[in-house]
Amino acid sequence: SDESRSQYTHNRIKDSNKDDNKCGACAPYRRLHLCDYNLEKMGRTSTTKHDLLAEVCMAAKYEGDSIKTHYTIHQQKYGDSQICTELARSFADIGDIIRGKDLYLGNPEEIKQREKLEENLKTIFEKIYKDVTSGKKKEEATKRYGSDTGDFFKLREDWWTANRATIWEALTCDDDNRLAGAQYFRHTCGDEQGGAQAKDKCRCGDGDKSKAGNGDVNIVPTYFDYVPQYLRWFEEWAED
Repeated sequence: SDESRSQYTHNRIKDSNKDDNKCGACAPYRRLHLCDYNLEKMGRTSTTKHDLLAEVCMAAKYEGDSIKTHYTIHQQKYGDSQICTELARSFADIGDIIRGKDLYLGNPEEIKQREKLEENLKTIFEKIYKDVTSGKKKEEATKRYGSDTGDFFKLREDWWTANRATIWEALTCDDDNRLAGAQYFRHTCGDEQGGAQAKDKCRCGDGDKSKAGNGDVNIVPTYFDYVPQYLRWFEEWAED
């Protein structure tokens, strides 16, 4: 990431030290331009809770298209980087936004949009909370989410875990076949011999069909979304 195009001032990064502008995480250029515009414009109507996955998948699809478009330029400058890794980083950032963990705030205008998005997400997850705690499994749901009100962090975490494979499929949608043969750098997919590598379209399995991997990987070859965001950013900066 180009330092001149990054953002690291304390008022643009959540939880940075306000008394020392030299301390705190630095958002990489890729994160500054994450394609989440449709999420920011998402409404809070009674049907939005059913549309949330579609909206997140749309954001993931736009982000994937953006990365694939600019990856050739990135690869020429940073030859060791792989497109699957770039996709995994944005996948994890999208996960942080949905779960209320995202550190990036942006400029004053962007901060307003981030705050609006977070309030929208809270409203949507409040609707989901009411649904799951009043359905057939309400006792089980109430036991798990009974105290998870306000930010609904636990529910948001579970929602992400349940839908991450679908979101990864959207992110790696490859109608133009630019991800053919794209491999993820770690052997995180499961096969009869144990760990295997995602070797096509950044997906475990044959690139189109889901195949069980180690733990919760399934079609998703990455665990970046379970690594703290600031650590992922540090690694991204170290690579550059």
